[in-house]
Amino acid sequence: MHEVSLGQAIEDYLTGEELELTTYEDLRQGLARLLVEEKGYPKASLTPKVPIQFLVDGTSFSRNVDILVRNEHGEPSLVLLFCSGTPETYTREGVYAARLLPEAPAPLVIVTDSKDARLLSAASGKTLASGFTAIPTWEELQTLLTHHPAPQLDPARLAREQRVFYMYSGFLEGCCGQECPA
Repeated sequence: MHEVSLGQAIEDYLTGEELELTTYEDLRQGLARLLVEEKGYPKASLTPKVPIQFLVDGTSFSRNVDILVRNEHGEPSLVLLFCSGTPETYTREGVYAARLLPEAPAPLVIVTDSKDARLLSAASGKTLASGFTAIPTWEELQTLLTHHPAPQLDPARLAREQRVFYMYSGFLEGCCGQECPA
């Protein structure tokens, strides 16, 4: 996702820390507020900008998920990815992100462009709900988690999925990470 600094600082809703305001940061902040204030998520269950890092052919790769929701035991439960295009374009990338979290896979994924959203099962990759109402309340999430366990990846599958996630991120990033032509 191509983010551009807006040359200002903003206070992170979840951590209270000052961070750089970018073209997408206000949308991440809005998602965090929505989860806490409208959907009933405990603020302590949300972690912003969780990195997924691994090596691809000896080269370090890193991609952040926008918000990681943890259950009451601190285990990954739901990954939220903001996307700059239509959510259905990013569903596969979102599923791989949930599967490749550094500590353990998350069972569920939400991909949203702030107008539309897709709730996905990380194990099957199937869409469970569409539309902005697809974002479950905290209570609804608890029920969903009982029906959708986290995927289990053996080392060979983990390596394949890392490579595919790397490719998805590379295609969707385009010129990001470089200076783009004017």
